[in-house]
Amino acid sequence: MVDAGTRRPVLILSVAAVIASGIAVRYLPLGLPTGVVKYAGSTLWGAMVYGLLAVVRPSAAVRRLALIPLAVSAAVEFFRLVHTPWLDAFRLPLAGQLLLGRVFSLWNLLAYAVGIAVAGGV
Repeated sequence: MVDAGTRRPVLILSVAAVIASGIAVRYLPLGLPTGVVKYAGSTLWGAMVYGLLAVVRPSAAVRRLALIPLAVSAAVEFFRLVHTPWLDAFRLPLAGQLLLGRVFSLWNLLAYAVGIAVAGGV
């Protein structure tokens, strides 16, 4: 078993790679179908949330660790149903789109779960 001190740098690099991949899939003209772009980005977002938590708790059990990103992802997705002027203004720029998204979709919940499961499996 790899100790937390050895695992944390690998996790940080992995999260950085997931973030770069998500931005590339969503914003670079890779010629991918629209559905792949949308749901690959959401899947990678779920993997990123898992990875960030794994960086904080590198020795936590995978199953236990996966529950928090699932809850966070679901909360963020349902939070998209909330609209206030300041929140909608925050969601307009790229940073707001990447952090909170703009449009609610139940399919995103499935994509997040897949990303979290894959990240936990890796």
